[in-house]
Amino acid sequence: MDFSTMLSTMASGMLKTFGIFALTLIGSLPLGMLVALLRKSRFAPVRALIGAYIAVIRGTPLMLQLLVWYFGPFYLLGWSIRGWRFPALILGFIVNYAAYFAEIYRGGIESIPVGQYEAAEVLGYRKGQAFIRIILPQVIKRIMPSVTNEVITLVKDTSLAFTLAYQEVFSLAKQISASQTSFTPFIIAGVFYFIANYAVAFAMQRIEKALNYYK
Repeated sequence: MDFSTMLSTMASGMLKTFGIFALTLIGSLPLGMLVALLRKSRFAPVRALIGAYIAVIRGTPLMLQLLVWYFGPFYLLGWSIRGWRFPALILGFIVNYAAYFAEIYRGGIESIPVGQYEAAEVLGYRKGQAFIRIILPQVIKRIMPSVTNEVITLVKDTSLAFTLAYQEVFSLAKQISASQTSFTPFIIAGVFYFIANYAVAFAMQRIEKALNYYK
C-alpha cells in the first residue's frame, strides 16, 4: 500500500472518528444537564439513583462500558446484536460523557450565589425562568474551561472504538500497521488526532473569549 492510499484510507476513518465525536457531544451535553438537575432533585430516591449512575460510570473504564453495551443485549436478553455495533458505541460514549458533564454542570450551578435566585424572585421570575435566563448563562461561562478539557479528552477517547472493531482512524492504523509492518500509520493517526484537538481547542477558546463579555 503506497502512502497516498494509506492516507486516504485513514482519512475516511477520521470521518468516522468525527462522527463519534459529534454524536457524543450532541447527546451527552443536554443529557448531562438533565442528570445534573436530577442530581439536585428534592426526592431522595432520584438523587440516590443518579448518584449511583454517576459513581458506576466514573468508577469503571469506558472500554468496559462499551463492551457491556455491545454484548449485554445478547448475554442478558438473548437478543441478536447484528447491526448493533455503532448504536452501542454511541450509547456507550453518550452515557459515559453525560455523567462527567453532569458533574461539571453541578459544580457550576452550585457556584452561583443564592442571592442570584433571590434577586430573580424579587424581579418576578418563576424558578424555571430564573434558571434559564439568569443562572444558566452564568453557569455556562464558568464551566467553559472544564467543558473544554472534557471535549478534548473525548477526541482522544474516540480511539476506544477499536474495542468494538469499529473502523475509525485508530483501528485502521492498527490494521494497516500490522499488514504493512510499518509504523507510519500510527504517525498519520497521531497527526490526525493532533489537528483535531488543535481545532477543538481553538474553537473552544474562541467561545470562551466570546463569553468574557466583561473584558
